[in-house]
Amino acid sequence: MSRIKSIENNILVDWLAKNPAWSYADGAISANFTFVDFTEAFSFLAVVARLSDEADHHAKIENLYNRVRLTLTTHEAGNQVTQRDLSLAEKISEWKGL
Repeated sequence: MSRIKSIENNILVDWLAKNPAWSYADGAISANFTFVDFTEAFSFLAVVARLSDEADHHAKIENLYNRVRLTLTTHEAGNQVTQRDLSLAEKISEWKGL
């Protein structure tokens, strides 16, 4: 089985500059979202679930009332950031209008 490669640092830096809603820390990219209420946050999570299933790639999801934090890494790459993470983050951001 071939191992998925982590993203090169210069590509990640450029990507983060173009996607300011996302940040990099502890080997992962993450973004925080705030909504009007829990129902709106949960509706967003339903969309994230659909996008994740379509990509066959799933985020770590933290939800507290109207706040959602998404964290992405690729397990097959040793829990490092790969193109799969960046692609899913872009799809989520595009849907959210970021």
